[in-house]
Amino acid sequence: MTASRRSLALFLVASLLLALFPGVGGTFYVQLLTNVMILAIFAMSLDLLIGYTGLVSFGHAAYFGLAGYVLALLGPQYEAASLWWSLPAAMGVCALFALLTGLLVLRTKGIFFIMVTLAFAQMLFFVFHDTKLGGGSDGIYIYNKPTLLIGDFALANLDNIAHFYYLVLLLMLCVYLLLRRILGSTFGRALVGIKVNEHRMQALGFPVFRYKLASYVLAGALGGLAGYLAAVQFGFVNPEILSWHKSGQVIVMVILGGMGTLYGPVLGAFAFVLLQEAFSNQAWIGEWAKHWQLGMGVFIVLVAMYLPQGLAGLLQRFGRKAEAKEEREEQP
Repeated sequence: MTASRRSLALFLVASLLLALFPGVGGTFYVQLLTNVMILAIFAMSLDLLIGYTGLVSFGHAAYFGLAGYVLALLGPQYEAASLWWSLPAAMGVCALFALLTGLLVLRTKGIFFIMVTLAFAQMLFFVFHDTKLGGGSDGIYIYNKPTLLIGDFALANLDNIAHFYYLVLLLMLCVYLLLRRILGSTFGRALVGIKVNEHRMQALGFPVFRYKLASYVLAGALGGLAGYLAAVQFGFVNPEILSWHKSGQVIVMVILGGMGTLYGPVLGAFAFVLLQEAFSNQAWIGEWAKHWQLGMGVFIVLVAMYLPQGLAGLLQRFGRKAEAKEEREEQP
């Protein structure tokens, strides 16, 4: 079996297992997995920057939180907003914010780029934290989940846990396939070239700044998609979802899963959240559950030491071994 066929088979099997999960999983675990898939979208959007464009952003939570606030502020307070306009509005505002800030931050490089992206995210944090616009530190409640209607027919009831789960699953698969298609195009290969050697790509005639800006805006819009879905799931937004802690978490997911693989950050999101739940489960590990951060820290350190390419690198290693075994078997 070729590598492409093996990847397709794994993608289909994983998609099928996720699709079947609500039929066997309890309510808590369905909601937990929904949150994991939202974070997987968030992690894939950041991997587009870090893994493929070589831009390490420490302010990516700005888009995650901004989209949630757009839903809370633009939607009617006691009525349900329509998903058909509220989702594009949230992603559009995030894309516009990424465009405006990207025109500035992309003129910096290295540690300066990291610090400027963090600065813009913190500025947005304090806009919502210190003013009445975002409800201060208490945030804003979203009393009614958006509707998904065609005329009078409801395609899905987002108050239904299973319906919302399948919507998030569909969007996660669409984001993965969209990014896979984009990264396989000339644009995607140019981004990788910019990451490897920006000056050479510029010498070859590529408009490097515009390519980086397009990647930055797309990543911001997809980060907004994740933030919108998180706001719908939890029913409230507060400034903490814009903080540097949130940006740090998603960076850890990308590194844990494997940068520049696209499916690696998905694995990283699953591993990060599920391990956090396991380490903090008092029924499983007793009093040690109070120190779950210690267990998470040790696991991340071990992955960094022994799996520098993340969990995706481990899968790639098994794939190479399988290919080598098949080749040996085919030889007379």
